[in-house]
Amino acid sequence: MNLPYEPDVAFGVHPDLGVGAAVADDQPHLDEVLRKHHFRYSQDLDVYLLPEGTPHNTAVRTVAAATREFQDAGLSVAADPRIMLPPPVPTPDGVTARKTQPGQSLTALTGELHELRRSADVADVLEQILDEHHGAGGALEEFIDTAAAWCERLDTPGGRELGQHLRTIAHHVASLGDRLADAQLDLSAMADVTPKDGPPLADVPLPKRHNVPSVTHTTRARAAVTSSTKRPDGLPAAPGEAPHSRDPAPSPRRTR
Repeated sequence: MNLPYEPDVAFGVHPDLGVGAAVADDQPHLDEVLRKHHFRYSQDLDVYLLPEGTPHNTAVRTVAAATREFQDAGLSVAADPRIMLPPPVPTPDGVTARKTQPGQSLTALTGELHELRRSADVADVLEQILDEHHGAGGALEEFIDTAAAWCERLDTPGGRELGQHLRTIAHHVASLGDRLADAQLDLSAMADVTPKDGPPLADVPLPKRHNVPSVTHTTRARAAVTSSTKRPDGLPAAPGEAPHSRDPAPSPRRTR
């Protein structure tokens, strides 16, 4: 990467060593910030490296956090854009690997919606979510399937049960994708009705969302121990749950 000037700090990525940082001057502040964000100096290579095996998302967040700190101190920072490119996802033999592309986050796509005025443009953004190769919907379904495979690999009753539960969730995600595809088609065929002189969405206050009651840990615990047929004898009741009587319930009387 050729730069017209020499930055104080430059972040790059090596195919074998991972994400690294090079500094222009031997300043204590640069060393302090990099070590604070878990970079360690390599005497042989004269660069700072993240620990081996650092996950991709963790490395990206680390570079972003260190960059903000350097810039707040008035220092110049350069970063190789390839740092943002996620690693390929392992696939079984004979299955085409999913292409990895940066910048397809839901946050970025939601931000785009605030600047759009035509329904066809909104349909284009929604199509990116539904894209078969690098859309967020397919990526979420693949992530849940992979998590299910991880649970099943435990080869325990609990692992197999949770794996099946996750695969059911993945099925719901696929069904949601079908519904979003229907909405995307409707948007693509919808006539544009937004006034040309109307304010952008970013200037219009969004309506309040309906509050959905959250499931608390107490509620989860109570449901787990009351609805399960495998609840062992003598297990204490969930917090706030009244003790159950062991006497059989009286048979209802039949009346004419």
